[in-house]
Amino acid sequence: MNDTLAGLLQVALLLVLLAACYAPLGDYMARVFTSEKDWRIEAALYRFVRVDARSGQRWPTYALGVLGFSFVSIVLLYLLQRLQPVLPMSFGRGAVEPSMAFNTAISFVTNTNWQSYVPEQVVGNTVQMAGLTVQNVLSAAVGLAIAAALIRGFVRAGTDRIGNFWVDLTRATLRIMLPLSLVAAVGLLAMGVTMSLRSGVDIGGSTVPLAPTASQEAVKMLGTNGGGIFNANSAHPFENPNALSNLFENFLMLVIPVSMTRTFGTMVGNRRQGTVLLSVMGALWGALLAVAWFAETHPNGAAGIAAGSLEGKETRFGIPGSILFGVSTTGTSTGAVNSLHDSYSGGAGGVTLLNILLGEVAPGGVGVGLVGILVIAIIAMFLAGLMVGRTPEYLGKKLGQREVTFAAVYILVMPAIVLLGAGLAIALPGTLDALNNDGAHGFSEVLYAFASAANNNGSAFAGITVTSDFFQSTLGLAMVFGRFVLILAVLALAGSLARQKRVEATAGTLATDKPLFGVLVGGTLILVAALTFFPALALGPLAEALS
Repeated sequence: MNDTLAGLLQVALLLVLLAACYAPLGDYMARVFTSEKDWRIEAALYRFVRVDARSGQRWPTYALGVLGFSFVSIVLLYLLQRLQPVLPMSFGRGAVEPSMAFNTAISFVTNTNWQSYVPEQVVGNTVQMAGLTVQNVLSAAVGLAIAAALIRGFVRAGTDRIGNFWVDLTRATLRIMLPLSLVAAVGLLAMGVTMSLRSGVDIGGSTVPLAPTASQEAVKMLGTNGGGIFNANSAHPFENPNALSNLFENFLMLVIPVSMTRTFGTMVGNRRQGTVLLSVMGALWGALLAVAWFAETHPNGAAGIAAGSLEGKETRFGIPGSILFGVSTTGTSTGAVNSLHDSYSGGAGGVTLLNILLGEVAPGGVGVGLVGILVIAIIAMFLAGLMVGRTPEYLGKKLGQREVTFAAVYILVMPAIVLLGAGLAIALPGTLDALNNDGAHGFSEVLYAFASAANNNGSAFAGITVTSDFFQSTLGLAMVFGRFVLILAVLALAGSLARQKRVEATAGTLATDKPLFGVLVGGTLILVAALTFFPALALGPLAEALS
């Protein structure tokens, strides 16, 4: 069987698995966020922390809960790293350097998982399990809570309540993330992923590092986190030993974001609404996969060889398995890698960068992917309203100045962070010393770093050294603003929508559960990204691909 056929079979099997889970998982998550009944452990937890589970929150209160919880999480994770020498199972590893601990704490709490350190050399098992893995679960749960709040904005009418953050966080953690992570970890163990509390094992005079890999790998992929327990990430045989585990990890990072469109359709009472959004996500994912696959099997430049470039790739995955993983990890907010994106051809590397710059909506991260495509849908309806001269509506809610302003803030903040951050870095002479490449590829490395941080992706071209205080600080701030400013805009949007009375559809209302609306949403997404990032892409991956 040739590589192309094997790759096509992998894609087909992946789509079958996603289709099988789409309805049951999507409907289950809808029940999680709409049920009036609490589990006993949830009720006990609410009593302990004095939370009234039946009390809804206005969007500012909900936002304060998100910000407060995230701030405490950052502080605790920072302290855990700094106090590592006194913790059990630290294996003699010292306190994490302050700027690195700052960057790492922000990275994992914001679901970015950008890693500027070698995990098996810097952090012990306690920091890994009690700090990083816990945040992998909780940061994904926060994303699910934000998505649920925005959906309620469309569903509810004449109220200023969009739910209760503490209830949404608790349910997303206990009912979704933990059970699915447990099942995923057992599956990965059966496929050969390692699991050990030892620091390593001596073989032939050399020490081979070990770690509690399976438990970390499961939630890393399922929560679209991406931070590896080994420096090689999912290219490491202990994290991703074979083609079967590679396919399973692809499935894990896609299954919740894909199923969230079903959750949306179920909660708003029209499942075709979710299907239309899924079709946009799927079309983008498929198109970018095809372009990257072609570019990598037909490389140009000195790195190209007749059968395609295998530099930076694991032979057990080959080009198809590497490209499938690369497109999926940048189309979500995962950022895990099973190959070196820096070694991709100009075209394939450009696809991974473009996937991030599109806002990671193909299909996006856990919760935040759905949020992103819904914001684009609002912008699309606003543009459609301008073209026909009437006030735009979406799901029975009018999109006035307030709603469009919040949506505009959402789509403008990320580009501002990326372009200003990359521009500042390029302007500083010290950046040249941090790059392994010059010219177009070197520019792409800097642009990719800030795009990854601002979009909470966490992957990197890896040809850039970011251990300096400048990069640790600026990338950390990019993660903070890229996560929390967008969350505030979304929650304000949800509150504004929830306060409105529902308006009935008329003959002039654009149907949003038809293919035409999908085309409008997809076109708007591409138009916004093209107008914003084309000059930067022309200086980087496009120039490299055409050279």
